[in-house]
Amino acid sequence: MSADALAAFGYELGVLKRIRRSGWWQAGVRDPESVGEHSLRAAQLAALLAAEEGASPERAAFLALWHDTQETRTGDLPHTAVAYLRKPEPREITADQTAALPVSSRDVVRAAVDEYESRETPEALCAKDADKLEMLLQALEYQHAGIRPVGEWIESGRTGLTTETARRIAAAAVALSPLSWREIR
Repeated sequence: MSADALAAFGYELGVLKRIRRSGWWQAGVRDPESVGEHSLRAAQLAALLAAEEGASPERAAFLALWHDTQETRTGDLPHTAVAYLRKPEPREITADQTAALPVSSRDVVRAAVDEYESRETPEALCAKDADKLEMLLQALEYQHAGIRPVGEWIESGRTGLTTETARRIAAAAVALSPLSWREIR
């Protein structure tokens, strides 16, 4: 086991706490959430979606935890960059990130990223839906706080959802206040 490689990768993962979700700057959000913050709620939502969809909550959450780790190397690229840049292949970045890790750790991370990117398992579909739902919730929270040009993020968060549970949550989220959690019992 290479403790040095694991520790170094742990430091690299810490970068996710400092990388801001850059698309929100275009909407006028001065201090958007970090990729790490986004990934935490996405993982939590993935577990809930999977529980409701009859899939493994633990696996779905695990996939969501790894879905944006490549952004330590690329930063968070907004959708407006797609026309100018080749979309980085997450599996390639993950292979580079994990090359020095012990085999068992390397394989578990690479398998999670591959499963998420392949979107062939119920858990991967729940994790992807959770990624979109997290963005939708964040857009609605920013809108509630007075940031108005977030309509495209709201629409993007509502479209392309594959699970029935995610579609129902998206519809409910749009109809509720971000403070509704204080009243629902």
